[in-house]
Amino acid sequence: MSLISILPSAVADQIAAGEVVERPSSVVKELVENSIDAGATVIEVSLEDGGRKLIRVSDDGSGMSAEDVPLALARHGTSKIRKASDLVGVSTFGFRGEALPAIASVSHFEIQTASADGEGSSIRVTGGQIARAVRVARRRGTTVSVGQLFYNIPARLKFLRSARSEWRSAVESLTALALTQPGVRINVTNDGKAALTLPPVSSIRSRLGAIWGGRYAEDLLDVDDVAGPVHTSGLVQRPADVGTSTRRTFLAINGRAVRDTGIARAAEAAFRSTIVAGVRPSFFLNVTVPADVVDVNVHPAKAEVRFRDRWTIERAVETAVRRALGNFDSAASLGFRGTAFSFRPSIDAPNPGSEILRRAIDRDAPLFEGAGEGSESEEYASEGSVAEVAAAAEPIPQLFQLRRTYIAFDHEDGLVLIDQHSAHERVLYEQFMHTLETGAAPAQRLLLPLTLHLGPAEGEAFDSNREYLERLGFEVEGFGGHTLIVNTVPMPHPRFDAERCLRETLDALTGDRVAGVATKHERLAATVACKAAIKAGEELSQGEMRSLFAALRDTTLPAHDVHGRSTIVHLTWDEVERRFGRR
Repeated sequence: MSLISILPSAVADQIAAGEVVERPSSVVKELVENSIDAGATVIEVSLEDGGRKLIRVSDDGSGMSAEDVPLALARHGTSKIRKASDLVGVSTFGFRGEALPAIASVSHFEIQTASADGEGSSIRVTGGQIARAVRVARRRGTTVSVGQLFYNIPARLKFLRSARSEWRSAVESLTALALTQPGVRINVTNDGKAALTLPPVSSIRSRLGAIWGGRYAEDLLDVDDVAGPVHTSGLVQRPADVGTSTRRTFLAINGRAVRDTGIARAAEAAFRSTIVAGVRPSFFLNVTVPADVVDVNVHPAKAEVRFRDRWTIERAVETAVRRALGNFDSAASLGFRGTAFSFRPSIDAPNPGSEILRRAIDRDAPLFEGAGEGSESEEYASEGSVAEVAAAAEPIPQLFQLRRTYIAFDHEDGLVLIDQHSAHERVLYEQFMHTLETGAAPAQRLLLPLTLHLGPAEGEAFDSNREYLERLGFEVEGFGGHTLIVNTVPMPHPRFDAERCLRETLDALTGDRVAGVATKHERLAATVACKAAIKAGEELSQGEMRSLFAALRDTTLPAHDVHGRSTIVHLTWDEVERRFGRR
């Protein structure tokens, strides 16, 4: 007797159903995708008992003719492809021809459809057994009803969860599809009650506002960047808001909602040094790539894709999100954000730079070049035309220091506060990272070398980070045991206390006290920047504040320090007026 037998078609269909249909939300996803492919502008979804008892999806799409309905219920029946080469660059959702027959094999299934208003066709299927088609009167479009899912597969039926759990899963699937198709009206009812009404909108932000509220949507940052053939667009959470609300993520590739941990990690990596370790941001991104560089035919439910060159796409996504975080609009805000908030004028100005102007502490000396008119020393005045041009092209507002900790100024959108320590820390961090990567470290040789006596832990921290400390400008030699002789130190700004900075840096680097996934040199740069930056409580002159403002404006991520705290807080005028009872 032969050991190998051919499976009956009913069993084969049920096995296929196990791949395509995991739970009611899988049915909802497949049916709504078919409606979208049919060009529907209105989709009605009804569920009973979380979809366990009934799922009904109606649309106003193109519908089908009486001849096509039986073919749509046959395995591998599809109108989307004709030959294997059509799979390259396929843009439709349902192209496998497995969903409808698989669903029909494990449910009480009925489809009614018409390609024009008037006469249509209706077919019932029970457990894979197709009844004769009958004629019905109906409007153009299709209605699919799926009742008693898995009624004939008890082993699968008992794995369904509670009605509430299955309803939540269905809503998640519908939300993902709604985000890919903001121009489609989607109405959802559960147990006869209206549960979700999504009118057609023009943007993903408006769609998010309809789902989770306008305030939530308005607090997200726009992402729109092109890197070669990769276009990344969408919305991401402001770093200051990360961890304060439910984390939500959405990723679409060429308009198809998918799961991809690599791209999700790339989007999260862009937040590095802007949020504290252990929290993860929300993002809603659509990545558009050439159709021939992505394979959408790698997952039975089409929930995953495969890329020809994954690294390039992940790098493009990380860069796009990083650029969105790199403007002042990503700063923390108190009050409703009605318009984009930015300090930078439309004129592109020369980079004011971030080099030391003088080595001795001068109360009127700027911390960095480019502080504006009247802030240069005579020693540098002959070279000052660049600074004058920068000041003219990028005017710096009148700045005030509050509590010797915050730099404040008024803006057309509100009152802006800058934490002087966090701002200086961000500037120094990016300067030190540039130094570590290029090896060009401005340094000063000491007339009297410093002698540092370290404990065993600090000595070990120094040995572990010696290469990077030397790149930053510390020239150190051993003097027996854990005693160090420091001959040369970096001079990032006039107030820099080299001995204090080095001691505090080594103390902070002892053991494993630096959290996060940053590389070793990033952690060192962040630590040195924190210890080298001016502190809260230090009085700054007008020239120093202007210099710090100009240097912060030219950093990559000006609104956040290296620990994930806010550097800038924006208090909107609407919020101020509301507090005073003017609104």
